Amino acid sequence: MNPRWTEMVKNQLAARGISEKRTLRAMSEIDRADFVPEALQSRAYEDGPLPIGYNQTISQPYIVGFMTQCIVPAGAEDSIALELGAGCGYQSAILSKIFSRVIAFELVPELADLARQNLAALGITNVEIRTGDGSAGCPGQEFNAILGAAAFSVYPKHLESQLKIGGRMILPAGTESQSLFLASRSDAGITRKRVLAVRFVPMIDKN
Repeated sequence: MNPRWTEMVKNQLAARGISEKRTLRAMSEIDRADFVPEALQSRAYEDGPLPIGYNQTISQPYIVGFMTQCIVPAGAEDSIALELGAGCGYQSAILSKIFSRVIAFELVPELADLARQNLAALGITNVEIRTGDGSAGCPGQEFNAILGAAAFSVYPKHLESQLKIGGRMILPAGTESQSLFLASRSDAGITRKRVLAVRFVPMIDKN
């Protein structure tokens, strides 16, 4: 394991409150450098987002860890996650280590292809990358977790109905001022709260 990768997990994640064991293990098993463009390899472990082309970015390691930690399923049973905005596939790969199955949407065809290539190179087979607009989620399906990697201009309440009982959703929403929202579904209904101020690229709705 690259010493700078080890340092990233220790200093950017564990030292800043990312303590959930499955999250830290996944971040220790998936090398961010495998998803960063070749020209930016020297910056692969930086504490910030990096461009991946097509006006998109690979998220800051801390944010990837924070969002993942928020939605880790409680049990060890079969679980399925929905990701909106796969980009180069880094977050998808992290989720693949925690969930039995991951469905990830990516609007930019070239990035969807890149994500598939990156995941295949690592032998990851439980992630399905779907090319297209994921802003509507998967109507009629339910998930243990939903993660949005691009900012909705308005918080998407419609996605809450796609959570299973016990499921959680984390995603950014807002325009000039963005926040991460964490929603949970229980027998009593939906609870929702703001958890962190963030800055993500905007979700593009092609509907």
